[in-house]
Amino acid sequence: MCVFEDISSLDLGILIHWRRTFVDKVAPAPHTPFISCCESHMKPSAIVRSWVEAFNRADAEALANFYAEDAVNHQVANEPVVGRAAIHRMFAEEFAKAEMRCIVERIFEIEDWAILEWRDPLGLRGCGFFQVLNDKIIFQRGYWDKLSFLRLHGLPIPDQL
Repeated sequence: MCVFEDISSLDLGILIHWRRTFVDKVAPAPHTPFISCCESHMKPSAIVRSWVEAFNRADAEALANFYAEDAVNHQVANEPVVGRAAIHRMFAEEFAKAEMRCIVERIFEIEDWAILEWRDPLGLRGCGFFQVLNDKIIFQRGYWDKLSFLRLHGLPIPDQL
């Protein structure tokens, strides 16, 4: 097993490049413990790319199907949402309030995580962290500016954010 402590000062892009190079040259077998630390059959980055397509269609049903039954979606500007049914309701409610689009800036992947850097056509930027096991998102955390989102979409601003 490779330990990354010696290269922790490198930025994420170099780490991922190094890891991909190492995996391609040293451990190409798909079932080695080094590259299959998760039980996913699809790469997390591929799942996130498909997730973005469903998001851009405002398809709450398709989005919910990307999540495990007991998944957690925590957009840090809001309280965590737990469970596929609750995540479905969250997306349906959000799509009813505002027209949202996700333009992929970058997707990084390491082990069972995909990291999405995004922007939207109105200038809002953010990032999301997706943990994927067995081809399902089990945990998602998103970072974006809620006040900017509300203002850009002409939505009411609560007294307390």
